Amino acid sequence: MARIAFILLTHKDPEGLIAQAERLTAAGDFVSIHFDASAAPADFRKLHAALDPNPNVTFARKRLKCGWGEWSLVAATLEAVKAAVEDFPRATHFYMLSGDCMQIKTAKYAHDFLDAEEADYIESFDFFTSGWIKTGMKEDRLIYRHYFNERTQPKRFYASYNLQKRFGLAREVPADIQMMIGSQWWCLRRRTIEWVLDFTRTRPDVMKFFRTSWIPDETFFQTIVRHVVPESEIRTRTLTFLMFTDYGMPAHFYNDHYDLLLSQDYLFARKISAEASDLKARLGALWTQDDTGFAISNEGRALHAFLTGRGREGRRFAPRFWETESTLGRERTLIIVTCKKWHVAKRLVAELRKRHEVTAMEYIFDEMGELPDLGGIEKTKEKRNRHRRALMRMLFEHARTDRMLICLDPAAFDVIRDFAADKCETRLLEIECAFSDDYLAGHARRVGLAGQTTPPQVLEQVLPTIRADMAFESERLRDAEFEHFALMREDGSLEDNTRALVQTLDISFELAQELAQIEYLFKD
Repeated sequence: MARIAFILLTHKDPEGLIAQAERLTAAGDFVSIHFDASAAPADFRKLHAALDPNPNVTFARKRLKCGWGEWSLVAATLEAVKAAVEDFPRATHFYMLSGDCMQIKTAKYAHDFLDAEEADYIESFDFFTSGWIKTGMKEDRLIYRHYFNERTQPKRFYASYNLQKRFGLAREVPADIQMMIGSQWWCLRRRTIEWVLDFTRTRPDVMKFFRTSWIPDETFFQTIVRHVVPESEIRTRTLTFLMFTDYGMPAHFYNDHYDLLLSQDYLFARKISAEASDLKARLGALWTQDDTGFAISNEGRALHAFLTGRGREGRRFAPRFWETESTLGRERTLIIVTCKKWHVAKRLVAELRKRHEVTAMEYIFDEMGELPDLGGIEKTKEKRNRHRRALMRMLFEHARTDRMLICLDPAAFDVIRDFAADKCETRLLEIECAFSDDYLAGHARRVGLAGQTTPPQVLEQVLPTIRADMAFESERLRDAEFEHFALMREDGSLEDNTRALVQTLDISFELAQELAQIEYLFKD
């Protein structure tokens, strides 16, 4: 059975660290602690006094003063790893943690998970081609030597960096090493850890290189593990669930995230808010439980992106050149039917086709419905949206018509606004539907915000936001004050809905009334 030696790097909160170590060792696992040498001596003495009696806890033999982005973080990790290897010969896996991490599964689940596959879990992507670094310094992290800390000594850091660039003092990456990058939160087998330690003793050239690289905790283990372990035995992922804000900072978890965390396909989560006392208590009691089942839905990151993205969506500030220089034509009429429930708009269009001659395309910018061969512009949704005016002009020409109807999701506001600004006559019919909680839950599953096993408590928390988001999309359309806009409502009167259909579709009153009275039109 798997026995885990947790490698714990921390610099504060001795009481929380003591509680964390006692929880993790209660199920027979081990903890090796590196407590920052710059922390208060009294805190370190408190740690020792509380944890020395625990045979499953050890401390790094050498304490280092650690700084963000420095080699000292890797050196401290290696010190804790060496102590764990020496003191815990029964440890099968070594799991990197911080004081802000907490378990989101039971020890039994974690042990069974690690026993199920002979593999190492570490993010390990090609440094130069993967695009893992989104902003800031990239290859310059490696090819220049960094002797100062950017955060504590910014003037010296950039003076040294700029001097090296000015005098061409760039260095080469060790020739036989493929530089990799990834999260510093890994879980490695004992054999792998021993190979890494052997590497540190036999390759002083590589060690010297990493000592003056910048942010080596994101590259050192990620590179060396890939060098010493067969690729087939590496799972390029972390077992610690973490998310980042738009500003590149770790997102925090709070008391109402308990069900969300337990449903993720990870063993631990980072960062648990210091104020989330209820969450800490519930997660703390979880590790030693035996009979807890976990329904994995794994929608956490999609939910976070959805919830935090409301109200902060980017807007392009200039039309694309191929759109400004093209038009559908003054003599043409484009009818847009927009409805969040796609099946409702499709039913209306299908019934219209039965009773009236119309050229109609259903949600061609939202799904990959069949289109005629237009030279490749129709092959992907990305191409269709990027060249939307050109696509519509070609569809008009292919159909040899000056009137066409398309369906669009209300979320496609930029597309609707773009067509409304064209020289053609654009008519817009919004079909407003009622949304039950069951429908919204199904919508969340269809778009990846939830899975079939997402806990009901998580869905209950996100449904109001989804409902508000749909209301926002509708309000945005009406606030835009498009010239030819009409509204058809599920709960609207027959007279109002008939008038909206006549205005938009340019059909007879009798036909519009017939369409407005279709009994199954709004059925889910």
